[in-house]
Amino acid sequence: MLGAFKNIFKIQDLKHKVIITLALIAVYRVGGFIPVPGIDSQALAEFFAQIAKSQGGSILGIMNMFSGGSLEKLTIFALGIMPYISSSIIIQLLTAVIPALEKISKEGRAGHQKINQYTRYATVGLAIIQSYFIALWLEHPGRLLEGLSIVTDPGLGFRFITVITLTTGTIFIMWLGEQVQERGIGNGISLIITAGIISSIPAAVQQLIMYVSPKTRQLHPATLVVMAALLVFVVLAVIFVTQGQRKIPVQYARRVVGRKVFGGQSTYIPLKVDTSGVIAIIFAQSIIMFPATLASFIPNPAFQRMSNFLMRGHIVYTIMYALLIIFFCYFYTAIVFNPKDISDNLKKYGGFIPGIRPGSPTTEFLDFVMTRITLAGAIFIAVIAILPDFVMATLKVPYLVASFFGGTGILIVVGVMLDTLKQIESQLLMRNYEGFIKSGRIHGRR
Repeated sequence: MLGAFKNIFKIQDLKHKVIITLALIAVYRVGGFIPVPGIDSQALAEFFAQIAKSQGGSILGIMNMFSGGSLEKLTIFALGIMPYISSSIIIQLLTAVIPALEKISKEGRAGHQKINQYTRYATVGLAIIQSYFIALWLEHPGRLLEGLSIVTDPGLGFRFITVITLTTGTIFIMWLGEQVQERGIGNGISLIITAGIISSIPAAVQQLIMYVSPKTRQLHPATLVVMAALLVFVVLAVIFVTQGQRKIPVQYARRVVGRKVFGGQSTYIPLKVDTSGVIAIIFAQSIIMFPATLASFIPNPAFQRMSNFLMRGHIVYTIMYALLIIFFCYFYTAIVFNPKDISDNLKKYGGFIPGIRPGSPTTEFLDFVMTRITLAGAIFIAVIAILPDFVMATLKVPYLVASFFGGTGILIVVGVMLDTLKQIESQLLMRNYEGFIKSGRIHGRR
């Protein structure tokens, strides 16, 4: 692997891309330390500490993770890239249900650029709405922080500055991601999210050291060995399922046109075991954590009792969370995977699945296979998502430490690292350099 890293810097073009990517990520991390004007940082830190104690996880916690901890410090990048992710998902879902958008998406590169432009507009709108409500929330934090004032000078001026600052920060992050995509290596937006998640590793290690230190001795050193083995197992399992696919064989009929023979070759349709990826977890978290987050601002006893059942660690929360993830795995797969379109394209170009008649039988067969493999992928994603809760309850470690043993973070980090590794690997092999993998590529399930 050290030799492969040396090879990266032997290729001038690849070295240039890697340096640009690291420089743009460094700019993103620097922005995560520039605070928004008019905030009492000590009161804000105390407020987030109260949220962590009372809820153990909320929508604010998800936003804070995606922003690399910028939300709890309320920096200029406090919104992170979440508005862009939300708008991308919304536009993608609307494309599947609105014929006009679906037509635009099929117009090739020009249609793709139009869809991206709509996504940018939606990002600005969502960022303005979210930043305005964050400004109101900071002025009136609710019952968790009675007697303390987070905003030094509340009013219309503070709201305007906050909206402009946070919205501009999100747009700038979106621009950074596009620059990484065009000039660097890897998926820009995904790398920025990964950098934010990885930035919390030092804080997690610090907490872990405090738990193992002789002064506190809250965690036995032998438990660290168990945790390390569990982490390796989880990472390997995520790689296995993320790369896993069912290969449906396809045969194209031979056609003789004049003296030329067309077709006759064999290929396959790769059906991914985990089509939804991390999106199903994001949807499920947003829905199940909304009552608990809302309860922190509404002092209603009945609402409080209802939201207590949906607190992290409660059995009702765990069951509901797992079921929602499985549902959204199927929901998102149904949106992005259309077996009828695949069947029509195969029939159009003279392709067929051996043993399956073209047309409706092919559509039914693809739907049957996708339904079965999605169930396996959905169950796995649900297990990975709830694993941090069991680690936290069993080993008695903070959630920040337990979150690296499953959940959204591990899926994003592993997926992005694999994708970036593939791109670097292809660049190395294209120039006849030995890559990270001896066989020259990353294998999925066969």
